[in-house]
Amino acid sequence: MKPLKKVSLNELDFEKGGGIIPAVVQEYGSGRVLTLAYVNKEAVEKTIETGYAHYYRRSHGRVMMKGETSGNVQEVVDILVDCDRDAILYIVKPKGPACHLGEETCFHNRLSEMEDRNTRRKE
Repeated sequence: MKPLKKVSLNELDFEKGGGIIPAVVQEYGSGRVLTLAYVNKEAVEKTIETGYAHYYRRSHGRVMMKGETSGNVQEVVDILVDCDRDAILYIVKPKGPACHLGEETCFHNRLSEMEDRNTRRKE
């Protein structure tokens, strides 16, 4: 694998998304996708400063640390940047479930049409 290129915080394209960019959150070690959240520059700065995941909560209109109320914090091991510099990947060690519904991952539902399609393929 090629060495990763370095991208600075100031090179991230927050403008494309109106001040926020998506952050895919992946579990360190397993590679399991835990959630998709959004960050602004302040959230990324706080994440780097504290070592714990911060997100821009659109429903609250502010930056919050993951687990601020639940205690289910996410220690950030690394942050990767996509090729267009308009999305990031937090690689985390979670302390508890990632989903606000108590599930380990927010991706605990399957689109029924996809399951139906897969069943038809087997027949």
